[in-house]
Amino acid sequence: MKQLAHRIDISRWFVPVVAGLSFFYLLVPIVYILIYSFNDSGRTNLTWRGFTLSNWQNPCRPAGLCDAFINSLQVALIATVVATVLGTMIAFGLERFRFKFAGSANLLVFLPLTAPEVVLGASLLSQFLNLGVQLGMTTTVLSHIMFCISFVVVTIRARIATLDPKLEEAAADLYASASTAFWKVTFPLLIPGIAAAALLSFAISFDDFIVANFNSGSYTTLPQFMYVAARRGIPAEANVIGSFMFLLAVSLVVAVQVWRYWRRRSLERAV
Repeated sequence: MKQLAHRIDISRWFVPVVAGLSFFYLLVPIVYILIYSFNDSGRTNLTWRGFTLSNWQNPCRPAGLCDAFINSLQVALIATVVATVLGTMIAFGLERFRFKFAGSANLLVFLPLTAPEVVLGASLLSQFLNLGVQLGMTTTVLSHIMFCISFVVVTIRARIATLDPKLEEAAADLYASASTAFWKVTFPLLIPGIAAAALLSFAISFDDFIVANFNSGSYTTLPQFMYVAARRGIPAEANVIGSFMFLLAVSLVVAVQVWRYWRRRSLERAV
């Protein structure tokens, strides 16, 4: 009994300590970026030289930084929209319909998830060169769409698998057509999964370096800019871009949680 009590006591503090250390490990780089975005840096941003707001007032001071940021934003947005639309249709088809080559289609969907990015980037580059396609924004977007679709399909298929088919059957019993049942019943239930897939796709596309480095040509994305800048010292303005994106993501999450809270409260009051 004493040994059991001792184990229970250890488990009470062991899990919180491990969780706390894990969160600390994850948050330290983010805190570092936030702090050093206010650093009055010189040629490099490795040592603290004093507090300043000039980096936030003029984040585009380093040549090419904002251009690379806009390029990454454009590629990620286009790739996310296309991959989400195509991935949703593919996921619905694979999950709801049975056809002859379903196994082969599943294999094709999962291949980009299992293949190393170096292999994907090199194979896509070889294909574009053989077809005589000029490397640039178009090839970068096409490359990102290819591997983003797989993440979208996997995410949305998991959501579709949890849906109760009796809801669609009930809609059919009420003389709703197949399209009406989809848009009025199924699609609203898929929105959380679609949103999650789109956010995941955007994050993966925006963050990609390897595939873009193979297929972008002279079209520079933000990860490529960071890679080149790291050789001579990443400017403090790059930390401003990173801090802005992090704060924007946190703000969106907080806004969604607040909206869900007030929506739940309003529904409870209505009842």
